Amino acid sequence: MACDPAASVRCGEEERITRQLSSERTQIKENRDGALDMEKAIIASGTKKNNFLSGEIQSQLKNKNVTVDVIANSESNVEVQHLHEIASFTTSIELTANPIINFSGVIGTNKIAVGAHLLLDTTIGELTKYNLALSITNAELIASLHLYNQGDFLSASYYQLVSPLTNTAVGAELTHNFPNNENTLTFGAQHSLDPLTTIKAQVNNFGKASALIQHQWRPKSLITLTAEVDTKAIENSSKVGLSLLLNP
Repeated sequence: MACDPAASVRCGEEERITRQLSSERTQIKENRDGALDMEKAIIASGTKKNNFLSGEIQSQLKNKNVTVDVIANSESNVEVQHLHEIASFTTSIELTANPIINFSGVIGTNKIAVGAHLLLDTTIGELTKYNLALSITNAELIASLHLYNQGDFLSASYYQLVSPLTNTAVGAELTHNFPNNENTLTFGAQHSLDPLTTIKAQVNNFGKASALIQHQWRPKSLITLTAEVDTKAIENSSKVGLSLLLNP
């Protein structure tokens, strides 16, 4: 049976309906020096696909540089978001007898920041995922510390810009595997031969080394030559690759 061209929903396609239920803006004067500007909005949306209807309701409150979002959907999920200049938090929870609670947040500035991602399974009463990170950044260096994979790995990295003119930089990363009590130390460097050509290389404490040379032969189009070798088994592990990226 052919589709009716005048129908609002084409065969096999998705029907999406979004309706603004309410939106208002209020201003409350605090004193002569300033005012408290608040924006409130409630948005309901629905999606129909293959005779299945799902919906979502979003409530948002804005006050100067603070934004709070509360989202609920037909999949029994509720999500709360809090956005601020120096802090951002997101929490989601399943509306079931034994919900999974997902939390992520970042606190900091463009100089230093701390973040976390936690996943709590209330069925077993345990954190099934937890990642923690710390980063320090300035114009010439980036340093970070990252605990991940349920605390099994701890990684510390350092990146230093040596010469902005030639985009020359050096870096190092140390990763500790707690279950195996194993350390991996990697050193790397990069340098621009000219504004369109860059070389990069790295080597770790296990003797694995890799390098690449990348050339932008036209705007947004790159040609890259890569090589990788295990210095402990050169004859059996050498690899060479060539890639071409084209963009109109």
